[in-house]
Amino acid sequence: MNSTSTYSKGIQGRTKLKFIKGLYPRYKHYLINKYIVWMARKNGAMIGECVTMPYKLAKSANSNLTIGDHSSIQSHLIDLRAKVKIGSHVIIGSDVEIITVSHNVDSTDWEHKYYGIEIEDYCWLATRAFILPSCQRIGYGAVCAAGTVVARNVETMSIMTGNPAELLRKRKEVHTDLCVESMLGNDFVAYANAYHSKSN
Repeated sequence: MNSTSTYSKGIQGRTKLKFIKGLYPRYKHYLINKYIVWMARKNGAMIGECVTMPYKLAKSANSNLTIGDHSSIQSHLIDLRAKVKIGSHVIIGSDVEIITVSHNVDSTDWEHKYYGIEIEDYCWLATRAFILPSCQRIGYGAVCAAGTVVARNVETMSIMTGNPAELLRKRKEVHTDLCVESMLGNDFVAYANAYHSKSN
């Protein structure tokens, strides 16, 4: 996100009073989320800067979870029995479910098979997308539409939809100008920086 983005311009156009009024609700969200992220880190997860995540996910977090910077996660339904690496500027919508472990169906012991997943930068997993263990990588800038059932790896910039997921088309751009943390009101730092940058 840069100082000429729609987000930044909207804040820079505010009066000082309107800017100050906007600080208070954002600061409340910031403090709550700071505690949530602290809890996830305390449980062993590696969490970047300006990440928004639900309390339930932070509570169940462990060393298998890694999240980059400026990512927004609305779902706690992420299986952390295997490695889950989420990049930066990633958006994971509500009720998205990610399963990382299955069973060896060809074994008499039916033992667990641990897969794990990497979700690269600028991906968007929309509401109720369902990611199966056989999907171990979602490439840079990929989109999984709402309700999509993903059973295999997703290529860079692909827009996937359906059950099973099929390629709809390739994405043209990623959301570089979006302040991802603003989607859930956790943009206290970005909000303050955007306003102060107008005088620079």
